[in-house]
Amino acid sequence: MRREHFTVDVRNVDWVETDSEPSKPSVLIDFTGPAAMLRERLTGPDGETLDATETDVALRLQEPLGTDTAGVVSVTNRITGEFILELNEDAGDVLQFIRAARGYGEDALDDEGRYEVEITLDGDEFVTYDKRTFLVYDDDGNLLRQHSLIPSGVEL
Repeated sequence: MRREHFTVDVRNVDWVETDSEPSKPSVLIDFTGPAAMLRERLTGPDGETLDATETDVALRLQEPLGTDTAGVVSVTNRITGEFILELNEDAGDVLQFIRAARGYGEDALDDEGRYEVEITLDGDEFVTYDKRTFLVYDDDGNLLRQHSLIPSGVEL
């Protein structure tokens, strides 16, 4: 799978800059490549689609954090550690998304997700995840806790 097969649409993050009413941030990832490959990566050994607790979302910076820092967003299989998908994104945009998720989470219930990830295949909905964690790593692979979305009580 190639990164250019993915397009991303982010919703409900502008309220952070305008100090408006919080709304749950969401990201729509549409895949236009060979669907069978992505379906396989999103399916567990039992033949069922992986659920939210079986996946992790992270941002890996490609250089030290600055004004025009690029990053790679990844969704991985939490059980095997294998990458499900990766896509290039501007780190500043991703960090704004994380701030929105953190702000939304201040009023959310403990078991409620802080943001939503929807993955579609050529525009057809495939899976939606309600997520609480979004990890950010620097270009050396070190966790940046201050930029990550980590629910209280979670130990890494």
